[in-house]
Amino acid sequence: MALKGLAASLGGMAAAVAGGLYAYGRLVEPGRVEVTQVPLVLPRLDPAFDGYRIVQISDVHMDSFMTLRRLCALVEIINAQQPDLVAMTGDFVTSNLAYDADELMIAFSGLRARDAAVAILGNHDYHSGVEGVRAVIRRSGMIELSNEVYTLRRGAARLHIAGLDDIWAQAARLDLVLDALPPDGAAVLLVHEPDVADLAAATGRFDVQLSGHTHGGQIVFPLIGPLYLPAHGHRYERGLYYLANGMRLYVNRGVGMIALPIRFGSRPEITVITLHSSGAAG
Repeated sequence: MALKGLAASLGGMAAAVAGGLYAYGRLVEPGRVEVTQVPLVLPRLDPAFDGYRIVQISDVHMDSFMTLRRLCALVEIINAQQPDLVAMTGDFVTSNLAYDADELMIAFSGLRARDAAVAILGNHDYHSGVEGVRAVIRRSGMIELSNEVYTLRRGAARLHIAGLDDIWAQAARLDLVLDALPPDGAAVLLVHEPDVADLAAATGRFDVQLSGHTHGGQIVFPLIGPLYLPAHGHRYERGLYYLANGMRLYVNRGVGMIALPIRFGSRPEITVITLHSSGAAG
C-alpha cells in the first residue's frame, strides 16, 4: 500500500510539473520577446555607414496566436529600436492555414525605418499562395528582394542588401544575386533558410547573412536540445556563427510558432544588428 501511495504521489507530482511546463510554454514564453543586440565589425563597411542599424524580424506565422494586436505590438518594439533598415526574413504565414491579408498589411505598413523595410519569402509563404504574400509586401510598402540587390547610398559610399529567394521552394538563384551585386562595398545577404550559408560564404562576397526558419528549435530541452529542426536548418540553429572568408551568419529565432503552439527554451526574438566599420568600437 505504501508503495502504491508513493507511486500515486510521484505520478501526481509529474503530472503537475508537466502541466506547469505546458502552461509556461503555451502562455508565457511565446510572449516574452527578447531584443538581441548584435554589434558586427565589417572590414568592407564604409565609415559613412558606421553605426548602421538593421532590425531583423522573422517567422511571423500569422495565425490565431499571432493576432493583429500582437503583431502591431511587435512593430512598436521594432520602431523603438530606431532602425535604419528593417529586414523581414520570411514566413509571414503558415502553410495551409487561413490568414487575414489586410491585417498583415496593416501591421507591416506601420514599420518606420530611416531607409527602407525589405523582405524575402520563406517556405511557408510559398506553400500558402505566394502571390497573396507578395501582395501584402507591396501593399505594406516593403521592398521584396527576390534574387535581387538593394543598394543604400551615403554620398559615394555603398552598402548592399541582397535577398535570396526561398531555398525549399527551389526559387533561389545565387548566381543572379552575384551578377547584380557590385564588386565593391559591404554586402548583407538575406536568406530564409540558414544552411545555405556555407555556399554564400564560399563566394567571398558577403559580409553577413541573416536568416530565420529554425525558430531556434522552438521547443528546446536542456541537455537534449531541440525537439525538431526543419530541412535546411540543421547545421545552423540559432544565434551568431563565424564562417569562411570572414562572413558572419545570424539565425533569428523568429516570433511565431508552427505545429505545437508552444515555445520552450527558445524565446521569440527581434534582432538589432549594428554594423561598424573597421577600427570602430563594437
